[in-house]
Formats: sequence, structure tokens, C-alpha cells
Amino acid sequence: MIDNNHILLRNLWYYALPSHLLKPGKMVSRIFLGEPVLLMRNKEGQVFAVRDICPHRAVPLSCGRFNGQEVECCYHGWRFNPGGKCVEIPSLLPEQNIDLNRFDVQSYPIYETQGNIWIYMADSEKSQVNADKKDVPIVPGFPEQQPHLVEVMRFPCFVDHAVTGLMDPAHSPYVHRVWWWRSGEIHEEVKQFDPSHYGFTVRRHQLSDNMENMSRLYWLVGGGIPEVEISFRLPGVRIEEITFGKHRLCNLTAVTPISETATEVNFILYGIPNWLRIFTPLIHILARKFLDQDRTVVEKQQIGLKYNPVLRLIKDSDMQAQWYYQLKREFARATSEKREFINPVKSVLLRWRA
Repeated sequence: MIDNNHILLRNLWYYALPSHLLKPGKMVSRIFLGEPVLLMRNKEGQVFAVRDICPHRAVPLSCGRFNGQEVECCYHGWRFNPGGKCVEIPSLLPEQNIDLNRFDVQSYPIYETQGNIWIYMADSEKSQVNADKKDVPIVPGFPEQQPHLVEVMRFPCFVDHAVTGLMDPAHSPYVHRVWWWRSGEIHEEVKQFDPSHYGFTVRRHQLSDNMENMSRLYWLVGGGIPEVEISFRLPGVRIEEITFGKHRLCNLTAVTPISETATEVNFILYGIPNWLRIFTPLIHILARKFLDQDRTVVEKQQIGLKYNPVLRLIKDSDMQAQWYYQLKREFARATSEKREFINPVKSVLLRWRA
């Protein structure tokens, strides 16, 4: 049984945008955790983020103009630099000395790496000083490399249901009924889990028996038995590393809450072998179909959730979902009590049928 009280965690790095979607001299308006945010890339290529509301009359700054150096509000021409500093109020007379710092807009810590833009969503401007770039999720083994595939999809649900749905190990035979993914037969799964930074990790293991079709594909591509290691960490980041022969394939799935009824799922893939990249458009189609199957079942879930039912989770197949809620509650308590986070996950062997 779980108590879903719609906690949106703060003081964490969230996935904001794939780098290629923000060109130099351009801006993109987004919403994160219910807050309007304007992402800008200046002419030198540096990324900035500010609250997308003019402090004068509340018109979104994204409705105005950005010349690559400053953004101008479309209502009265107030101008702000990418750091959120108010630099000009055109209606002021020369003798009207006003401290423009009073009209600065909130800025957000931003970090760009591996073709991804991350944003730190603090609970206050004072907490932004705790935005440690070392906490930004990094896909191991691909330093500053651009992804080979990016897929972004909006799920019509609160973030918890997107996260627990994507990490659920028992739904695949029923939701992902595709020949190239699983055989369709039910097998026993046994996996070792360990605590890791803000989350947990599934120890490296060979692909399951019920994924024999995928195993054959990896064998044909790399000439080796595929092994996989999966890690999950708050606020909603899953990194999967697959090794087969001499090849490494990593995917980053980052879940970002937009509002209480909308969540964005970002799927980023690294390590497609050179000779296989000709099939990237096909891989993109398959990835989108796979994600859309998860989105569709979550959409159906919303029908029942309207009646506010008690959700009853079981051992061991729902243990990851239970850990997710425990991790969220512990992080929220640790932040509120201004103490160190204590990971509630313990090393354990889990078994289920899937």
C-alpha cells in the first residue's frame, strides 16, 4: 500500500532539454515542476535559464525578442541579460535614478554535458548555491560525446506513475508485445540489487531468458553474450549499460515533471556501432513505439486513478517502486530537516516472474 501525496522534489538536477534543440541566439520556453522557465543560448554557445515571467506586468519573456545577448519584453521593452539581470527600462527618464537590480528575474543553475541540458530546481534562490555540478547524472564511458538518438515523449500523468511504470519489471510481457523484444513466455527473474547514489543499482547480469530475441540480435551485432547493468537515482534518472563483445551501448532515460498531470520522458542513446548507424532511423521508430506502449498504458491508468484508489504493491516485483517512494520521502525529510540523506535501500536479491 502506498500513500501518493504528489511530492515534487526540489534541490535536484532535472533533465531540461536535448542540446540540439537550443541553437545559438535562440530561446525555448518550458515548464518544469509547474514553473515557467526560459532557456537561452547566447551567440557564444553558453546556455542560461531564467523565470519566464517579466516582473513588470507578468508577460512571458518568451513572447518577446532575444538578440543572442539580451531578451526584451514585448509589452514595455524591459530588457534582461541571460543571467536575469534587468539592464534597461526604456520608459525611465535620465534623472529617474532607480536601482535596476530590484527588477531582476530569477535565474536557474544550468549544466550542459553529453548533448544534454540539466537544470537545478531549488526550493529557494538561497538553495541554488548547493547546486553541485558533480551531482549531474553522467552516462559512463562517453565523455562529452553527443548522443546517437534522442526521443522525447509527453506522458499524461504525474511523475510518480511515469517513473514506476518505466522501472516496473513485470509489465513487459503484457505491455510490450513485440516479437523483437521478448519471446512472450514467462520466466523466473532473479536479480541482485544494491544501494547507490540517491537510488539503487541492478548488478551486472546476462539478459533474461525471455529476451532471447534481443540477445540474438546483440550476438549478431557484437559477437558476444550481452550483459546489462541498470542504475536508478532521484529525481527520475535511469541509466542502462549493455556490453556485447567489444561494444558498449548505454541509454539514459530521464523523467521530468511538467505539472501534476503531465510528465516528459527523455530517452537518449549512446554507443550505436558505426556500421549499424545506417539503421538509426529504424531504431528511432522502434524506440518511439516502445515508449508509446508505456505511455498508452499509463494513459489508461489515469481512468482508475481519478477515483483515488489505494495502490497495493507486492514483493518482489514491486520493490523498485516501493524504494522509489521511500527514496522520495527520505530526500524530502532530509531536505526539510537540513541533514544528510540516508539511503533506505539495502542490498537484496529479488525474484519475480515476467
